[in-house]
Amino acid sequence: MASHDLVPAPGVLLIAPPMMADPNFRRTVVLLCEHGPDGSFGLILNRPLDLELRDILRGLSGDELVSLGGPVQQDTLHFLHRHGTLAEAIPVMDDIYWGGHFDSVKSMILAEQVTPQDMRFFLGYAGWSPGQLEDEIADGGWFVARVSGDLVFDDAPQKLWRKVLRAMGGEYALLANFPDDPRHN
Repeated sequence: MASHDLVPAPGVLLIAPPMMADPNFRRTVVLLCEHGPDGSFGLILNRPLDLELRDILRGLSGDELVSLGGPVQQDTLHFLHRHGTLAEAIPVMDDIYWGGHFDSVKSMILAEQVTPQDMRFFLGYAGWSPGQLEDEIADGGWFVARVSGDLVFDDAPQKLWRKVLRAMGGEYALLANFPDDPRHN
């Protein structure tokens, strides 16, 4: 699962170490959706917002929840899903896709063909310039892991950081118990 030789690539998880001070990424799990010579793009999987899709898009009546995808362009909407036939969808891993033709998604929502187990919505994203993510990983700023695509649609995102670390095993599993504030330990 976890490997010191894993490199950034679509479908890889970036897990913030317990001592990460940056409030944008503290105890986050980021799914890397795109990585290449132009930089990297990912979505934070464990920052649910108290917001439903219908709160930001008029005309939708579903109760699809929205999460914070990252600190960049928080006025943009992104989505991960299991609908590989959706036009313009970009494969990320196994049966997980990013984006696609949004009018089709709206039609699916209106027809009640979308569930939290097959589609998630995000405001904003996490982004890195060329070489920046590799440097951060080399400096110990991120743990890198490959895991099951089911974690993308985990129904308890608040517990995802600990769950992923435990699943990584070994020293990572021990870090899952690291207190939020070691001064209070």
